[in-house]
Amino acid sequence: MKDVNFLIQNGINVNSALELFGDMNAYNETLVDFLNTVTEKLQNIEKYKEVSDMTNYAILVHSLKSDSKYLGFTLLAELSYNHEMQSKANNIVYVYDNYEELIKEAHRIVNIVTEYLGKEPIIVETKINTVKDKKILVVDDSDIICNLMTKIFNDEFEVLTANDGKEALDIVGIGTELFGMLLDLNMPNVNGFAVLEYFKQNGLFTKIPVAIITGDDTKETVNKAFAYPIVDVLTKPFNERDIKRVVTSMENFH
Repeated sequence: MKDVNFLIQNGINVNSALELFGDMNAYNETLVDFLNTVTEKLQNIEKYKEVSDMTNYAILVHSLKSDSKYLGFTLLAELSYNHEMQSKANNIVYVYDNYEELIKEAHRIVNIVTEYLGKEPIIVETKINTVKDKKILVVDDSDIICNLMTKIFNDEFEVLTANDGKEALDIVGIGTELFGMLLDLNMPNVNGFAVLEYFKQNGLFTKIPVAIITGDDTKETVNKAFAYPIVDVLTKPFNERDIKRVVTSMENFH
């Protein structure tokens, strides 16, 4: 194909790119190089997001920003820059909030470049919204943690949140059917251990699997938590992969 108008019509600033590359032959060769490396780069960006490794995430989105700027991918360069700045500030919530927008634009550019070079367009799988018939309860006095969990599980679960143990027990008390609960220990009003004791006294562990998420990793606290039939204890800061692993293991309790 190699019709430059196709690139321009799709928002690619070819004129800006040619200021660096000089002619279309050099530009086209660089587009080929971009296609040869971008898939692995996007996979690694996803990997570092999942484990909340903002240091390496920032390095890769910086690289994506540079490539995009040189090649005239104006919007992708802007989005990558925003992710670079926010990940350097360890703003994980921003990364999760805006990740889909970044990846969607990256895939759009990949498909445009692929078609321009006369190759078969890459089919990008899109998530299909389904009815979420499973509920998971996140109990934490930090809105940041509650929001982060909502971002992680929103595609699979209806995420309910509570900021202390009393709110959690109110939700449980009205008979809400839950796939599982992610429970912080150190909270105001009614703390996590009081919730665990309530579950023990009312035989709820067989009905609602509970995993502990806590900033207290002392041996005494961990051992005290494991005195109850919980799924696992994760200490903060945790990452997406660990949280998903624990929630997946809740299936064995049903």
